[in-house]
Amino acid sequence: MNTDPYAVPDMDELLEQVRRQTEEVQRIQRSVEAMEVKAHSRNNEVTVTLRGDGRFTSIDIDPETVRRYDARNLGEIVLEAVNNGLQKLAENSAAKFAPVIEQAGSLES
Repeated sequence: MNTDPYAVPDMDELLEQVRRQTEEVQRIQRSVEAMEVKAHSRNNEVTVTLRGDGRFTSIDIDPETVRRYDARNLGEIVLEAVNNGLQKLAENSAAKFAPVIEQAGSLES
């Protein structure tokens, strides 16, 4: 590493580094989009499944839950499971991108 503050950066090297990072981000994005996340309501009455692109592929409701709760309460339970799924998706996505973000931050120093 050159410590000369007046040194001109090697543009070819910088461009290659940007190309590699762009490819890595694209690879991670494809990985996130292919991911599948399952989440539940607090008492596992509702289970949701969603893809990395944010689309829900299923919402499963325990039949006993349908008999036990009125529409409003059932809606709240479904909403809890959906929000839990979205939170898990965000956390998993952030974890996949963390190494690239950390690497980019270290380049700024």
